[in-house]
Amino acid sequence: MAAKSLSITTVPCNQLIQDIKTLLWGTTVKEEVFHRWAQGFYFSPHENTALIQAEGGPCAVIAPLQAFILKQLLAESDITTWKSLKPDKSDQLLVKAMTEILAQAVDPADEKYSIFLIDKQGIANGQLFQPRPQADEESVLPESSCATITSVPLSELTLDSNVFHSLLRLYMLKSIQEVEQFFTENISMFKDQFGVLLLLYSVISTKSIPQVRLEISDLADPLIHSTFGYGSQSLINLMLSGRAVSNVWDHDQEVGGLKLKGIDKQNAVGFLTLLETLRYIEVGSFLKSPANPVWVLGSETHLTVLFSTEKKLVSEETPAEQAKRVFKKYDKDGYNFIPTDSLQNVLSDLGLFSDSEYVEIMKKKLDRHNDGIILFQSFMYEFFPEELRTYPDTFVLYHYNGLPRSNPNNKVQYHRGQAILLEITVESILDSNSMLTVLQTKWPSIEVQWDDNQNPSIN
Repeated sequence: MAAKSLSITTVPCNQLIQDIKTLLWGTTVKEEVFHRWAQGFYFSPHENTALIQAEGGPCAVIAPLQAFILKQLLAESDITTWKSLKPDKSDQLLVKAMTEILAQAVDPADEKYSIFLIDKQGIANGQLFQPRPQADEESVLPESSCATITSVPLSELTLDSNVFHSLLRLYMLKSIQEVEQFFTENISMFKDQFGVLLLLYSVISTKSIPQVRLEISDLADPLIHSTFGYGSQSLINLMLSGRAVSNVWDHDQEVGGLKLKGIDKQNAVGFLTLLETLRYIEVGSFLKSPANPVWVLGSETHLTVLFSTEKKLVSEETPAEQAKRVFKKYDKDGYNFIPTDSLQNVLSDLGLFSDSEYVEIMKKKLDRHNDGIILFQSFMYEFFPEELRTYPDTFVLYHYNGLPRSNPNNKVQYHRGQAILLEITVESILDSNSMLTVLQTKWPSIEVQWDDNQNPSIN
């Protein structure tokens, strides 16, 4: 059956491109940083579904996309078939992951999808390249894409940031089905040199510049660091959740009289970070306990991905987890206690009985020394005395790092480990084992025995 013809429209986008440039790069695009981001999405020859990251920086896009690829892979394939997947199937997973990331960013009340491609005809007309003799023969993409005219790979070209931006063309689509078809028909361009930037620009455009600006708490700094080239937390969150907020806690929180935005619901994939152990950042349950057993891991400088085939590791939020989240909302300083006068609000938010007379009785019980505070442990013991753990004591974990130099023998592959949850919680910050330290932010009592007795690198 022939593919349905797409109802694509192209629109003028000079101002939009300028706004995206300023948002991402600042007033000036540094060519060195730009070229580190100028790579496509291509898979490792040693792991059919693992994306390779060529240089430091674009992990802010590549790692979230890899997480969504793994989400799809876990839903569609058995682990025994991973190594034997055909390239076409890997491309399908890539398309579905890109589609899902774009779908998260769209305004559901005004469903309009924006996708950027490079106008190769503009390159040809401008005589900006000389094809190498061994270049593939010319081919034409399906007419419905209205996108590319020549098959010369972008990797054959040397384009600076000004030329790249001058060649961008914006395509508007009306449904997520059309988006998936459009990505499928043009996947070769996203696997070519500028694929990472094309997806990122598409996500920002679909989200809309005003909405991105509204969600970012600090507009003074660009989303891509002008010197080191790494993506900000707002950029990471945009790719992970469709929300360009700078915090990873649950819901919005008021800090020092300021309302700071966070993650608004349970996310499809999760996020854990080493910075939480240093108290630089607080990750809420919406990211620590996602809908799928896939987590992006953050070190001080890099993003990798952890995942498992054990579906029992994730579930709907339990009553006790909800109670912990709500309690934290009123525990402004994170000291594991709330003002006694906040008890009624906590009970009300949890849907528990919160009649004034009952609340006064509970205040006296939980704050028996009249200190003006209620401890978290006392609260949980009273209202949630025991909740059975739903996940197993042992399970298999896999880790992905897209940088070849961070993998044994420079081969980007998934690394397998056997995890066990000990009866005694021993939290620690280990300079020699950053992987274990970040995993303990999710499972405080975890120990992992990795294959070959080699801890994977999160850097």
